[in-house]
Amino acid sequence: MQKAEEYYKNLTDKDFEKSIESARCQHEYIKKYTARYHGYYVHTLYMPKMFTEEMAAFFEKSANTMYKILEKVILEYRKNEEYRKLFAFEKRLEELILRPIHYNCLLPIARIDIFFNEDDFLFKFCEFNADGSSAMNEDKELNQAIKLTSTYNEFLNKYEARTFELFDSWVETFMKIYKTYDKACEKPYVAIVDFFGGDISREFTAFKTAFEKSGVECEICEITALRYEGGKLLSPLGRQIDAVYRRAVTCDIMRNYNKVLPFIKAAENNDVCLIGDFQTQIIHNKIVFKILHDTMTSSFLTDEERQFVKDHIPYTASLTADIVEKHNVLKNKNKWVIKPEDSYASKGVFAGVEGMTDEEWEKEVTENIDNHYLLQEYCEPYATWNIDITHDENAKYKKYSNITGMYVYGGKFAGLYSRIAKNSIISTQYSEMSLPTIIVKEK
Repeated sequence: MQKAEEYYKNLTDKDFEKSIESARCQHEYIKKYTARYHGYYVHTLYMPKMFTEEMAAFFEKSANTMYKILEKVILEYRKNEEYRKLFAFEKRLEELILRPIHYNCLLPIARIDIFFNEDDFLFKFCEFNADGSSAMNEDKELNQAIKLTSTYNEFLNKYEARTFELFDSWVETFMKIYKTYDKACEKPYVAIVDFFGGDISREFTAFKTAFEKSGVECEICEITALRYEGGKLLSPLGRQIDAVYRRAVTCDIMRNYNKVLPFIKAAENNDVCLIGDFQTQIIHNKIVFKILHDTMTSSFLTDEERQFVKDHIPYTASLTADIVEKHNVLKNKNKWVIKPEDSYASKGVFAGVEGMTDEEWEKEVTENIDNHYLLQEYCEPYATWNIDITHDENAKYKKYSNITGMYVYGGKFAGLYSRIAKNSIISTQYSEMSLPTIIVKEK
C-alpha cells in the first residue's frame, strides 16, 4: 500500500501548480454537490484513502464475523431475561425491542468502525452504528470530485481503482428484507424517516432517487409529521406508508417519545414494516462493548468468536468511582477515553490524550461518574501522510489519524468509509475530515 501512496505523492509533487489548480476544481465540486452536515459541506484532503484487494478481503471477513456475533447478542437479549439486565434499558424501550420479529433480518444495516493498522492488520473496534448509519453520499461524491484532479487521472495509468456502490445495493437489500415481511404487499410505498428539522441532506434525496430508480415509490418524511389513522401510518403527503427505512436513531426517538407516538403505535401494531426495528438498539448502544466481554456473552460464543472479541473489542467498563480508583484513571489520562453509553457523532466523548489538562480531565471524569458513561481503553489510530492544498497552497505533507467504517447490508459486507483527523481523536467535535475510498491494484 505504501508503494501506491508514495507513487501518488510523487505525481502530486511532479507538477505541484497543476495539482493545486485541480484541487480547486475538486473543492468547487464538493461545495456544490456534496451533502452538508449541520450546514457545513464535507472537508477532505488531496490524496484519497487507498486499500489493497487483500485489505478489502480482510475487512469483509472481519465485518462479517463481527456481524454474526452481534446477531447472537440480539437473539440472547430477546430470549434471556437475565442477559437483558446487563443492558438496563428503560421499560418502554425494552418493550419495543421485545415485540415479535416480522421479517428475517435482525440487523438490516450497520456501519462498523475500526482502528486498523495497515502494517500488521491488527485492529480494534471503535463503535457500531445501526439504523442511523450514514456518510454513503460523502464517499460517493468525494469519489466523483477526485476524478477532477490531475493526479488521480495520471495515477490510473499505472493502477486500477475501484469504489463501492452504496445506494442501489442498499435498496436491493431493503427490498429483499421487505419481501420476507409477514404483511408484505407487491408494491410498497417506502418512507425514509428521521428528525430533519427542515434540513434534508443530499444523502436522503440520493436514497430516494435510488428507490425510485428501482421502481419503488419513496417519500422523505419528518418523523414528527407522521399520522396514524385507521390502522394506517400516513406520510405528510397523505400516502399510506408500507415500509420505513428508519434513519432516526433510537435515543432521539425515546427522547421525543410523545412527539412520535403515531410512528411508535404503527410499529407496535405491525401496521408498517419497520426496517430496522428497535432491537438494533441492542448493538447500537455503546454498553455492548462492555457486555461483549461479559461471561454471559462468552457462554454463547464459539471459541473462535471469543478470541475475536478478546483481540478486537477494547476493554470497556461503566464509569464508576471504584473503576476510576482501580485503574488510577485520573493519573493516567492518556490511556483512557470516556463516552456516553448512548450517543452518536462523538457527542460527549472525552480523551485524555487529546490536549486536555489534568484538571480538565479530572473534571470531566468526576462529573460523569455514575452518569451512564463508559470508560474505554484508548486506541492509537494508524497515521498516514496527506496534504491539504485545497485550503492552503503552501501546505506541507502531514500525518493524519485514520478510522475505517465497514458497511454491512443485510449481514453482508457492502463497502467502506474513510475518515481522518489532525488529532488522535477522530470526531466532528475535533478536526474530522472524510476521504474518498478506493481499492487499488497495480496494472
